[in-house]
Amino acid sequence: MNQENKGSDSSSPVASILDQLEDRASECENVTIGDMMDALGNRSYGPFLMIPALIGITPVGGIPGVPTLLAVIIILFAVQIMLGLDHLWIPKFLRKRRVPADKMKQSLDAMRPWAVRMDRWFRGRLDRLTAEPFVQIAAGACVLLALAIPPLELLPFAVALPALAIAMFGLALLVSDGILMLVASAFTGLAVAGGLGFVGPNWVW
Repeated sequence: MNQENKGSDSSSPVASILDQLEDRASECENVTIGDMMDALGNRSYGPFLMIPALIGITPVGGIPGVPTLLAVIIILFAVQIMLGLDHLWIPKFLRKRRVPADKMKQSLDAMRPWAVRMDRWFRGRLDRLTAEPFVQIAAGACVLLALAIPPLELLPFAVALPALAIAMFGLALLVSDGILMLVASAFTGLAVAGGLGFVGPNWVW
């Protein structure tokens, strides 16, 4: 897949993605996963990791089963990124899964202030770290992080740790920011340690 942000506003790539998703959510009562993919269009790999992860830590992520569904989608995308596929794909039954449009709009509204900050703060530093083979390494880390989400779904706020790390990797790829890629790698270690901290006492109990 071309790593340029085709079809997006190059000055505000994150905000433009939210605009596209909000347009879709305004057209119907429910938004399908396929609708979200179509809204992302032919962009870089980044949004396909970032958006599901961010949704997981917004009000939509509070719907039972949604974090696990998002984790499955992230894993499907991340594996295809590791394989270097040009066009990302998910099964038809997942494309048809629906999210209430009002919940989606609520989540997008919660993300928008952060999208503005992301567009302002992150852009093109050490961009070599956002090319191959680092893209594949980041995708592999996202697979491991997504695998941790289903068991953490049962614990309040625990999903936010791996989801945020995945979102950081996705944002780094979207805006070609190698420094953010390094930060995401470091945060992955914190997310793993934090996840063990959440789960460990419950396993002991």
